[in-house]
Amino acid sequence: METQTFADVFDAIADTPAEAANMKARAELLSALTARVREWELSQEAAAARLRITRPRLNDLMRGKLTKFSLDALVNLATAAGLVLQIRVADAA
Repeated sequence: METQTFADVFDAIADTPAEAANMKARAELLSALTARVREWELSQEAAAARLRITRPRLNDLMRGKLTKFSLDALVNLATAAGLVLQIRVADAA
């Protein structure tokens, strides 16, 4: 059996490079969002209201349930949280 090596876990579990890139972007946004919500030191109810989502949806976010959020949804939440997004594009290695 041949051993494969991957740059990161997303490259290993994704079916395509595009899917891996999408998961990486979502994971980065999700991480930034959870950090921001923790900084607020609010109850889940208050934090959910601030993001204009339900408390169960906030719970999914805080537990890192990446598959529950599209990239578009995370961009919207990041904006609601007062985060500024910057997109960097580079040639594939």
